[in-house]
Amino acid sequence: MIIATYNINSIRIRLQELKQIVTIANPDILCLQETKVENDLFPINDVRALGFSHIYFSGQKSYNGVAILSKQPLYDIVEFDVLNSGHKRHISAKLANGIEIHNFYVPAGGDIPDRELNDKFDFKLKFYDEMIKWSANLKNKNVIMLGDLNTAPLANDVWSHKQLLRIVSHTPIETEAMEKLRQTQNWIDTSRHFVPESKKLYSWWSYRNRDWRKSNRGRRLDHIWITPSLLPHLKSSLILQEARDFASPSDHVPVIVHLDM
Repeated sequence: MIIATYNINSIRIRLQELKQIVTIANPDILCLQETKVENDLFPINDVRALGFSHIYFSGQKSYNGVAILSKQPLYDIVEFDVLNSGHKRHISAKLANGIEIHNFYVPAGGDIPDRELNDKFDFKLKFYDEMIKWSANLKNKNVIMLGDLNTAPLANDVWSHKQLLRIVSHTPIETEAMEKLRQTQNWIDTSRHFVPESKKLYSWWSYRNRDWRKSNRGRRLDHIWITPSLLPHLKSSLILQEARDFASPSDHVPVIVHLDM
């Protein structure tokens, strides 16, 4: 089973890029963030034409939005309105074998890393608090949690640890919150399971860089975590960097895992 997560940054704009990803990676399940489309305008026929016969989404106009695209049946679809904000930032489903997939889009947090001066940063940290509570109550379930978590937790998950310590997405209070979340279930970070922490690893590059490969000022904001019970089934992990070279790329690229179920 191949499972992927991708912040698509508008599904209607990037249908061609979505097609390319499906051609390259052939995922059985593809979870999207920032679909940026209301439910009645979701391009369901275009997505179905890519081979996904089971499609679930929770969207809103111009902002946020999450979706799960699957080639196999899914059950118990749930939307969790974190903090009762009205934001479409979570959708989950259960596979026939009982595994739950939770697709999150964590708030970016704005530009100022001070929760008193920046409501968006405060909202992000409160969002993590709710995720921590949710995770702590999973109680021995087999779970895949993935999405754009909007935090680069490790020193080599950013191009410069020292320079980004005061930049939202890599501040100590964010990385500490993410680590607290990880510890609730001893989650396995699938990317770092295969790539040592000593090696740089990114899934996002700013549009501001003319030549993203040359500057390579990236951050690892997109993650797939699994509960330890699923670790024996984990066969490989990949960050599809070539997607950043597509004609109209998202600033994120897909993260992909292979689970032998």
